[in-house]
Amino acid sequence: MTLRQRSLSIAVVHVALVAMLGGKLLVDRHFLPRGWARVVAYDPELPIRGRYVRLTLIVPAADSASAISLRGSGWPRLEVVGDRVVTGTGTEDARQPVHAIQLRGDSVLVLREPVAFFIPDGVPDPSIRPAGEALWAEVTIPRRGPPRPIRLGVSTGDGPVVPLEISGQ
Repeated sequence: MTLRQRSLSIAVVHVALVAMLGGKLLVDRHFLPRGWARVVAYDPELPIRGRYVRLTLIVPAADSASAISLRGSGWPRLEVVGDRVVTGTGTEDARQPVHAIQLRGDSVLVLREPVAFFIPDGVPDPSIRPAGEALWAEVTIPRRGPPRPIRLGVSTGDGPVVPLEISGQ
């Protein structure tokens, strides 16, 4: 094999690996459960990693017994009920580390590990919201690992979540 043929074969292998990862994520979006979770954003940009928003998911317990049994922290499973992400019970491999907190009088669970949502260049930071708007993220719940954010949305009060139009998605 010539140097040119070896170089092309390595390039083909790299393109195939990236395409397989992209295909897996598209299949996961189609077949795995997905729903909206309230988020708190922080650390919007680090020059080394590019432009992104780190999101901490705030998830209500599916029932009050789940929140009470955690007593501050635990490993509940994330599930989708309707179009919202809630906690429930499940197998150990699908559980997420959380902290139980009180938020405006409600018992909620906060995922310990934030997730990243990447922002295209030239788009203002979508996590900066006016007072009264809550930031939400539509996430895919994989069998293992943290939730994967798909898109962001906002709601006002108890209203529905309206997806944000972010060019470049």
